[in-house]
Amino acid sequence: MKQTKTFMAKSEDVQRAWHLIDAADQKVGRVATHIANLLRGKHKPIFTPHADTGDFVVVINTDKMVLTGSKWDSKKFYRHSRFFGSMKTKTAQQVKEEDSTFIMHEAVRGMLPTNKMSRHLILKMKAYTGATHDHAAQKPTAYQVK
Repeated sequence: MKQTKTFMAKSEDVQRAWHLIDAADQKVGRVATHIANLLRGKHKPIFTPHADTGDFVVVINTDKMVLTGSKWDSKKFYRHSRFFGSMKTKTAQQVKEEDSTFIMHEAVRGMLPTNKMSRHLILKMKAYTGATHDHAAQKPTAYQVK
């Protein structure tokens, strides 16, 4: 009787690629799901849930991304410092004017599993407000969001 072994990928043995995603005129949630899958490595046949098999992702034009409906005014972002009366509330439009990459980071972070590995995975995502980025030396390939 032949015994088969289950393949377990190791984080050290993974070949990591760089992907470039243009968020201009794209819905935030649609782009965030693709980014989360790329960061986790779910698009690879060697995907292992407990190992980091994902790639690096560079997101550009986050200042031109789209939220559907009236979410620019109704979606709220909260900050709290654990002191009484320190709750700060901002709408998505206010956050976009300050730092539009924060909206994308929060959307992707919410789609990653809540464990120690997700803190490491989110660091592999680089987001920029304009069309220029600092990762030309890594030669990222363009990724088309469907």
